[in-house]
Amino acid sequence: MKRNPVTILIGAVLLLIFILLLFLFQVRVTEVAVVTTFGKVSHTAEAGPHFRWPWPIQSVHKFDRRIHNFESKFEQVLTADLNNLLISVYVGWNINDPTVFLTRFNGDVEKAQASLEGMIRNSYSGVTGSHPFAHFISTDEKELKFAEIEREMQARIQADCLALTNGLNIAFLGIKRLGLPESVTKLVFERMASEREVKVSQIQGEGTTQSSSIRTRADYESAKLLAEADAQATRILGEGEKEAAKSFGVFKQEPDLAVFLLKLKALDQFLQNRSTLILDANTPPLDLLKSQPTAVPGRK
Repeated sequence: MKRNPVTILIGAVLLLIFILLLFLFQVRVTEVAVVTTFGKVSHTAEAGPHFRWPWPIQSVHKFDRRIHNFESKFEQVLTADLNNLLISVYVGWNINDPTVFLTRFNGDVEKAQASLEGMIRNSYSGVTGSHPFAHFISTDEKELKFAEIEREMQARIQADCLALTNGLNIAFLGIKRLGLPESVTKLVFERMASEREVKVSQIQGEGTTQSSSIRTRADYESAKLLAEADAQATRILGEGEKEAAKSFGVFKQEPDLAVFLLKLKALDQFLQNRSTLILDANTPPLDLLKSQPTAVPGRK
C-alpha cells in the first residue's frame, strides 16, 4: 500500500510542531514566566521563545507583568484631631518578583489582591490618623496636603510589601473620594461658614480702611483746590478793585456822568427780568425814560 507523500509530509510537520510544543514555550512582552523543575523554582523567563523539559519534569507559570488596578472601600477613619472622615483610595500594583509571587500566593492574583487590601486599609488609616482634618478639607488651600498624604500612604504600603516579601510593587496611589459622616457634616459646614465670615469681616475691614484713605485724600485735594481757587479769586478781585479805582478817579471828576452810567446799568437789570412794575416816572433809574435835554448830563 503506497502512502501519499503529501500526507506523510503533513504528518511529519504536525509531529514536529507537537514536539516543539513539548520542549518550547513562548512568553509575551506583557508577561513574565517562572519555570519550576519537579515543583521547585528553577529560573524565570522574559519575553521570547524558551526551551523547557516536558511535563512532569518542568512546568511554566506565566504572569501578567502589567499594572493591576485596585480601589478600596469607602470607609470611615479618624484624623489626628479626632474628626471622622470617609475615604477611598485607588492603587496601581504589579508583580515585582514573580518567583516570590508564585511561592507566596501560588500565582493567584485574587489572593494577592486580598492580601494587598488589608495593607492598604492599614496604610490609609495610619496616615490619616497622623494628619489633622484641615489637611483633607479646608477653605484655605495652603492647609491642604493631598500630595504629601498620598506619598506617605504609597511609601507605607511599599514598605509593608518589602517587609512581608510578597513580590508586589506599588506603582501609584491616590485619594479617589473623601466624605463626611452625617453626624459631623453639620459641624464641618458651620466651621467652614465661620471661616468664611472671618474672611468676609477681614475683607470688609480692608475695604473700610481703603475707603477712609481714599476719602481723606479726596477731602485733602478738594480743600487744596478750594484754597487755590479762593486765593486766585482774591487776587482777581484785588486786580479788579485796582482797575475800578482808576475809574473812580474819572467818575470823581465827572460825578453826573457816574450817576448817569449807574442808572443805565440799573435800568438794564430791570429790563432783563421781564417784570411789570408800576412806579413813579421820577423814580431812578426810570427817570431816564423821560425826555431829556439834548446835552449829556455833566457836560458843559
